[in-house]
Amino acid sequence: MLTYPNFSFDITHKDQKSGARIGRLKTPHGEIETPNYIFCGTKATVKGVTPDQLHELKTDIILANTYHLMLQPGADLVEKLGGLHKFMGWNGPMLTDSGGFQVFSLGEGTMANEIKGKNTGKHDNKSLISITEEGCVFKSYIDGRKIKLTPESATHIQQQLGADLFMQFDECTPYHVDKEYTARSMEMSMRWGDRCLSEFERRHNGKQAMYGIIQGGVHSDLRRVSAEYTADRPFFGTAVGGCLGGTEEEMELVVRESLPHAHPERPVHFLGIGQLKDVFRFVRLGVDTFDCVIPTRLARHGTAFMKGVPGETINLKNAKFREDHTPLDEGNNVSASCNFSKAYLHHLFKAGEMLGMQLLAQHNIATINRLMREVRAAIKAGTLDELEKEWIPK
Repeated sequence: MLTYPNFSFDITHKDQKSGARIGRLKTPHGEIETPNYIFCGTKATVKGVTPDQLHELKTDIILANTYHLMLQPGADLVEKLGGLHKFMGWNGPMLTDSGGFQVFSLGEGTMANEIKGKNTGKHDNKSLISITEEGCVFKSYIDGRKIKLTPESATHIQQQLGADLFMQFDECTPYHVDKEYTARSMEMSMRWGDRCLSEFERRHNGKQAMYGIIQGGVHSDLRRVSAEYTADRPFFGTAVGGCLGGTEEEMELVVRESLPHAHPERPVHFLGIGQLKDVFRFVRLGVDTFDCVIPTRLARHGTAFMKGVPGETINLKNAKFREDHTPLDEGNNVSASCNFSKAYLHHLFKAGEMLGMQLLAQHNIATINRLMREVRAAIKAGTLDELEKEWIPK
């Protein structure tokens, strides 16, 4: 039986009113308390933020993207240079995804929005060439060459990259496909999961741990089958992935129909979801970790996450901030949030200065980290409902 000697997940507290829980996730690069937020360092960098700054912002864990890194600079080079931790100068816990989402969604005219629950009606995927039982073939967005990615190669690449936690390879189905296709895809992803485990075990050295991914689209019976599959296999953790529906209600139903059938003692990760309201909604359903690009992506467009603001954010490019001398949020207790006025940030974005993006990225990361600390404290105190009203006023 596959074991993970240098990893553990201990549930230390359960909320009396919901499925929310406090956990301690141990990895070879340190322990984190959950619920927690995994910030996206897609190409081995969290955009605009150094590893030292991430630590100053009280970041516990980050992720990197297999798809992008296998194309540039290549997994062989990362391995030769000591793995991702050494390569990018990050000494904390790290996760990589399998590359499957990017293969099936990346590029112009692709289906990323549909997979994430935004039914745009555009179904053209220009980079994906074929999907078969063996794996998939796609064109590199860098030089157009054809690349084959299989469960075995996706697993080996992630072992070369060296992140503590990583995902099985799976197919991400978009919203527009029918249930029959979704079922076939889910069953293939389950077979791929078994192949990932076999490949992982061949080189397993105790330094990494694998998550299985629950698929099944918006179909409750398929979600149950997939969740039971992950619980039956020796994965370390469980991830909820694939198509999450066309509405927020469908997305919540996907999680509600998945997690009761998942392994109850394993960490649960929600792939690619991470607005403030999502954290409160899905922590209550038993999600332990989240990841999303939006904290730094919004920052690059002048948008700041704010506690207690309707809609969760403010746009610093708006004219009303031109003469606003107040700082973003002194409650974050970090320089980016406390030492610069909204007027100055407004100026930086109007002038096209990179510093504006960097400061807002730091602020957004600090805000999310503060949110997660307060969520953990509220779960322990039984005050999650009250905390949500503080963060997200009606």
